Amino acid sequence: MRRSQYFVPTLRENPAEAQVVSHRLMLRAGMIRQVTSGIYNWLPLGLKAVRKVEHIVRTEMNAAGAQEIVMPVVQPAELWQETGRWEKYGAELLRLEDRHEHASVLGPTHEEVVTDIYRKNVKSYKELPINLYQIQTKFRDEVRPRFGVMRGREFTMKDAYSFDINVDAGMVSYETMKQAYHKIFAAMQLDYRMVNADSGQIGGDFSHEFHVLADTGEDDLLFDPAGEYAVNVEKYDPATAPKPKEQLEQRKGIEVGHIFLLKDVYSKPMNAVVPRSDGNDEPVTMGCYGIGITRVVAAAIEQNHDEKGIIWPMALAPFHVGLVSLRPADEACAAAADKMYADLQSQGLEVLYDEREASAGDKFAEMDLLGFPWQCIIGPKGVAENQAEWKNRRTGEIQMLPLGQFPAELTTQQAHAA
Repeated sequence: MRRSQYFVPTLRENPAEAQVVSHRLMLRAGMIRQVTSGIYNWLPLGLKAVRKVEHIVRTEMNAAGAQEIVMPVVQPAELWQETGRWEKYGAELLRLEDRHEHASVLGPTHEEVVTDIYRKNVKSYKELPINLYQIQTKFRDEVRPRFGVMRGREFTMKDAYSFDINVDAGMVSYETMKQAYHKIFAAMQLDYRMVNADSGQIGGDFSHEFHVLADTGEDDLLFDPAGEYAVNVEKYDPATAPKPKEQLEQRKGIEVGHIFLLKDVYSKPMNAVVPRSDGNDEPVTMGCYGIGITRVVAAAIEQNHDEKGIIWPMALAPFHVGLVSLRPADEACAAAADKMYADLQSQGLEVLYDEREASAGDKFAEMDLLGFPWQCIIGPKGVAENQAEWKNRRTGEIQMLPLGQFPAELTTQQAHAA
């Protein structure tokens, strides 16, 4: 994409309303714009990052045997009344009526709707196990929306739901999803930890959270750097910990995923059973598995930035390379940059090509702000010497390479991120 044709309304100054790094940088980088409190437009650059997250999630969910569906944002009140959550959920549940005075909710989650799908369509235990997932808009009427998309009212989430004949089989599905989540966050190239968790408003008695480590996180975590043990600080118990507290590392985390073994919390009140030939039907065992898609984008920025801007992991970067032509009016410089643009794209790399007539300082500052993993700078002096300057955004390392040659790390990183 040519920068002159790309809608990315960057800001030079830090917006006064932004309280955390991700909110500030997402506004400055032209990724999002606020519509009203807790509700945002996702602009082209931001949406590309969201799509990168979605692609990784879909790949691993499909590989784990889950099947994608889409359920409605607007849900009838009757389903929530069946489970009792119409009364229990609280003020975050946005209730509304249509012109016929039928009550509905804007869905913050979809346990009731998916359980209704199950009970109306599954006719035999032989059809189990089933795992259905969606990537879809949710709405929670947060009393104090803050931190940009980190704690907004409208957001995008992946939610999956498993159905099994009994708790033992449900644990197998739960473990499959747990391993899929490890693969998802590893593929995103994020530093994360899984911790034991409370089930909260979702229900059930067995759950785990997945946290991206970041200094601005709201949760305090303790974990073993050399092992899998991790726990919220307030849950630390010397009797169950593998090491004394002083030998554990304490960091802050941002919750981006949560998985639950629901058992019959929803299936029992909604009469969603395992249909058996002998008539001894029992409530189906359920699990649910969420990932905050838009929250992951913000969490990735909270973990990966410096004073100049964002530093994207290759797997989540909206573009792999920022290509800068220092002298677009120079015929040889423009030709070399155009050829580099074509060559990079032919290798399957996504490129934002800044071919505008603007100062070199402005172009460099913007590329650092946008944070693509690699920058390629082409100027008249380099063209005369048949060289391009390559900068690694994370390390700051600069290489001078012959025109047409890419850094070895670039192609290696691309292969790992694909």
